[in-house]
Amino acid sequence: MLVAAVIALGALVALPNLYGKAPSVQVSRDDGAALEEITVEQARDLIATAKIAATASYVEDGRLLIRFSDVQEQLRASELLREKLSKGYVVALTLAPRTPAWVRALGLQPMSLGLDLRGGVHFLYEVDLDAAVNQRLEILSEDLSRRLRQERIRRNVRVAGDEIRIRVGDAANLDRAEELALDIVEMDEPLDVRRVDIGGEEQLVIRLTDSQMRARQDFAIEQNTVTLRSRVNELGVAEPVVQRQGVNRIVVQLPGVQDPSTAERILGATATLEFRMVCDGENAFEAERRGRAPLGCELQRDRQGQPVLLKRGAVVTGDQLTDASQAFVDGQPAVNVTLDSRGADEMLRNTRENIGKPMAVLFVEQVREDVERDGKTEQVTRVEREVINVATIQGIFSSRFQITGLDVLEARDLALLLRAGALAAPVYKVEERTIGPSLGQQNIDSGISAIVIGFALVVVFMALYYKVFGLIADLALCANLVLMVAVLSLLQASLTLPGIAGIVLTVGMAVDANVLIFERIREEIRNGNSPQASIAAGYEKALSTIADANVTTLIAAVVLFAFGTGPIKGFAITLSVGIVTSMFTSIIGTRTLVNLFFGGRNLQKLAI
Repeated sequence: MLVAAVIALGALVALPNLYGKAPSVQVSRDDGAALEEITVEQARDLIATAKIAATASYVEDGRLLIRFSDVQEQLRASELLREKLSKGYVVALTLAPRTPAWVRALGLQPMSLGLDLRGGVHFLYEVDLDAAVNQRLEILSEDLSRRLRQERIRRNVRVAGDEIRIRVGDAANLDRAEELALDIVEMDEPLDVRRVDIGGEEQLVIRLTDSQMRARQDFAIEQNTVTLRSRVNELGVAEPVVQRQGVNRIVVQLPGVQDPSTAERILGATATLEFRMVCDGENAFEAERRGRAPLGCELQRDRQGQPVLLKRGAVVTGDQLTDASQAFVDGQPAVNVTLDSRGADEMLRNTRENIGKPMAVLFVEQVREDVERDGKTEQVTRVEREVINVATIQGIFSSRFQITGLDVLEARDLALLLRAGALAAPVYKVEERTIGPSLGQQNIDSGISAIVIGFALVVVFMALYYKVFGLIADLALCANLVLMVAVLSLLQASLTLPGIAGIVLTVGMAVDANVLIFERIREEIRNGNSPQASIAAGYEKALSTIADANVTTLIAAVVLFAFGTGPIKGFAITLSVGIVTSMFTSIIGTRTLVNLFFGGRNLQKLAI
């Protein structure tokens, strides 16, 4: 009864894998909250009104899934919903299982397919941790300079490598400068402040402690992971994987995405904006000719390559933006921008004081390029700055305004980047893989063929070599496959191509226990024991050997899972599950069938 109940339950849980998946559209809220009923009805009405044939639609985990019979209908529906639904919703292309309603009501789902089986793109990004620390030092130096200015202390504050150096005009003010530096508490731990003689002059040197640097680097990794996940949501990708890998890397997997160029442009961009006042009354061409900018200004270029003089201090930076959306003003593309309270106050003060003066929007992006030095190729980080817009302040505004001077594609991408948030540190792509849907299907077909061929060969061999007992082992092998699929479906662990290899390996290993048991039974019969005594001795005496062999293999699989990454984990999961299920079916399952067929009978010989 126990074996029958377990196998019946396993068959029920594995059932959704028989129905396959259909092209679908997923509608969800970008904040992760459950979809409102009114939005669900609106989406269904839009599909019905446009006469797009949907085979099914239902709400699952707060998201609306609409299934279609072919890809063309899926694409039509996604374009319609993206156009008609208001901002705040994510419309993603996906594959949804064709399971009937009663199966979904039980909460049953098919196995989750990995990127190599489903198709999509895989990116591996490296986070510039040195830049994360340097950004923190720049912020600290600006804070220190502002405090010293408030104290009316002449100073020169600059970042040099991994430290901040403070030089004051009057040595008598050095004590006060040191007090202000010590007042800045970073993560409940004071900064490392020292007095150092540099060039015959005593200066303050400030460093982050080791724990502060590690905390800043961890923050950069975590913040970048969150930001990349937000950008993925903006791209409209269902079931993405965004997770940290190792010390300074982030893995991004986007199932179903076949064009990596758009995803790469959005994910890897470290772009941000700075709103700066133009140095009014200064001649930018003259400054370019002299090769230096006037005091308090810096020389930049606009999109046509013309020089522009901007004031050094930014009025508002990109991290003060809370929302951005693409729009059109008099037929020209634009970006509607919303600032947080601090940025709104700064913008209000600036526009009030500078009506009639020009203000520029500076686009800042960090890129990494390969440079050959002394016969070796090195990667160098370069900061690109470009003035994308210069406009005269016509009136007072604060939290809401528009950026113009962009083309349609630039306006869309800029709005997406600003809306998804800025990266805490630059990221650089170190690996990219694209897997087409046809290749993914080919991997599935090849994996299934390997399982079927391996399974058939094992079944035929066992039946021929061990006769009736071999057929019993074959039934247990079928039950083992069902239970493996059931457990993988319950775990929702992504099945990858190495995972299929683990299943194939398990098919071959699953009968090992039965081979040991059957050979032990044969040995007992050759020693003159009765068939019933031989069966009992075979199962009892082979048990310790079987347990030892499987436990050691399971330990190896656990180690693979603990220390492996990606495909190695997929192989370890299926191998572990296969070991546990095969122990149940090969020992308990076959013993049950043997007792059912031969128990209580006066046997003279065994077909083994």
